Amino acid sequence: MDFTAFAIEWEAAWNSHSLDRILAHYAPDVVFRSHKAMRLVGTGELHGRNALRDYWGRALKAQPNLSFVVVDVLHGYGMMVITYRNQNDVLAAETLRFGPDGLVIEASACHAK
Repeated sequence: MDFTAFAIEWEAAWNSHSLDRILAHYAPDVVFRSHKAMRLVGTGELHGRNALRDYWGRALKAQPNLSFVVVDVLHGYGMMVITYRNQNDVLAAETLRFGPDGLVIEASACHAK
């Protein structure tokens, strides 16, 4: 898998604000963890693409100027970490673990602030 190409497309998908394009990277039964989800959906661990659609739909609506710039891509065995900055220059990292089909099966987001 070309992790750098994935990160470029991941950034473009987020910057497009197209939920379908964003979610196309994730398996139907993905598990996603983020402290920021607590504020919008009441839990820090989401299960499945539909839960992500609801959370990210709310997040995009609340932040219509949301944008990401990838800072670095770290490669692992069947996984990667994307570090990026958002429109407010806040540093964040996403750890993504992939299934055999190349879709994200587990993701965790961490933010500097």
